[in-house]
Amino acid sequence: MPMPNRRCSSVVLGLCVFLASAVHGIGADRPVASDVWRIVLGQPVAAIPDSFADFACGSNGGPPKLPLEGFEDYGSCPAENSGLHEVYFRYDDELEYWAKANNVPLLVAASGTKVYDLPVIISALIDDTGIVEGLRLVSDPRDTSVPRENARFLAPFLKARFRAPGSEWACENLPVEAGETPVYGEFVKEDCSLSRDGNQYSLHTRYLRKAGEKAIDPHTGKPTEGQFESHVWFEMRQG
Repeated sequence: MPMPNRRCSSVVLGLCVFLASAVHGIGADRPVASDVWRIVLGQPVAAIPDSFADFACGSNGGPPKLPLEGFEDYGSCPAENSGLHEVYFRYDDELEYWAKANNVPLLVAASGTKVYDLPVIISALIDDTGIVEGLRLVSDPRDTSVPRENARFLAPFLKARFRAPGSEWACENLPVEAGETPVYGEFVKEDCSLSRDGNQYSLHTRYLRKAGEKAIDPHTGKPTEGQFESHVWFEMRQG
């Protein structure tokens, strides 16, 4: 699967940001970037780093619902069928404001709630005792800073992150349903799972046109805009 074009790959993004800051002589006071991977499964909500904002009850990876003061208000969110409470959150904007004030354009471009430079909706899955049992990441079509078709590229990065010797993803290509067609020759409809180190991982990727969606408008003969699905849904959970 081809990788999206980037000004700087995710692997070297940290180095590039460091060099940009060093050139300006301002690296020492740079705020710590938010990072969902700093949240450890099995930890209490009180141990989550203080670098997140805009808390709300989640909607299975969808838009936020009831606003919350913080992770500790998880009990205000209805439990899912699993018994866990989904708390939506975003990355803190402090680093973005700092980058703008100090003219570090690389950091400004990378700002927002993103994983591997791709916009995501993130939520924590918390049990009744306040323990983080899981994390959920879903591609975010609301963020237009990255072309929506690039959302599918989140999947290979996540596969690579959690793949390990003896722990390979088990993936299934789902059948094509009536009316579904490729997007410029590419069709992805894949569900994957992985069991590793006592955790369970699920990854669903879609890149296709649904029934009725066309590349060319049959009435005008002009290319359509946005008539395709590019979507990744990821969850990691204890047990």
